Amino acid sequence: MKSDEKFVIRAKKNRNVIYKGKTQNIMDVAKKYKGNYRMDFMDKHGKKIECKISYIPVKLCEFSGRNLVLVAVYGFGSQPMLLLTNLDMSEQKKLCMIVAKVYLMRWRIEEYFKFKKQQFELEDFRVMSLKSIRNLNFFAALAAGYIGIMSSEKEATIFMMELIECSQAIYGISKFIFYAIGYAIERVLAGTRSGIKNGESQIYILLTKIKRRGIFKIK
Repeated sequence: MKSDEKFVIRAKKNRNVIYKGKTQNIMDVAKKYKGNYRMDFMDKHGKKIECKISYIPVKLCEFSGRNLVLVAVYGFGSQPMLLLTNLDMSEQKKLCMIVAKVYLMRWRIEEYFKFKKQQFELEDFRVMSLKSIRNLNFFAALAAGYIGIMSSEKEATIFMMELIECSQAIYGISKFIFYAIGYAIERVLAGTRSGIKNGESQIYILLTKIKRRGIFKIK
């Protein structure tokens, strides 16, 4: 607040705010609004969630001179999710949508770190120096970034379809497909004794060779 940085934070339900000149509990204020706007959100499992969002102008007791917006999001349980922001826009609906999406998309960041630790067993390293640990983390980040580029830009290619098929997911592919692609690449590389020289094209050649050997079935 003091440095004038823009933020979106989740507020605790026991916090007090200033609403229409009076100090009130933030949850009591939010319950006065039942959702002026609607937004459909897809969670990490691909499930559609219908959200109702309210725009509520408030102030914090500690910073009574700063105008804030309380965005109450209904749809994730019996109680609304309370988001505070100092973003300023003339269009209330657009502001509510941006604030809700910014906060709800945080799971992708959390899932990224979880994937990096699980897929590359980052917490099971055998090095001792801080420099070595940073190097491992750097290469893991590069590999995760490469998988991210593949998943975001080339979902409809034959290469991606065959690679995802190699993952042999029992319950289907979730919206966060890093795990499927990472496991598929691991299986492909485990079936060959040669390294990768030309990135994706080389992986596709390996896919073709392994398919011919019948190690796993690709439709």
